[in-house]
Amino acid sequence: MLFRLGISIWAIQTDERLKQLNFTKDTISLDLIDGQTMTVPLLSYPRSQNATPVQRQK
Repeated sequence: MLFRLGISIWAIQTDERLKQLNFTKDTISLDLIDGQTMTVPLLSYPRSQNATPVQRQK
């Protein structure tokens, strides 16, 4: 994480790249190349929440 003018900025490192993106009814899961999985509520992303399953796959 980088700090600049009191604001934290997440710096993505090369091993934190996205491998796969998965949607469930309520969540988005991001599988990273380094083996980690991050899951966040779909409510955090209103455009994705309102998208159809076909739109989410794109």
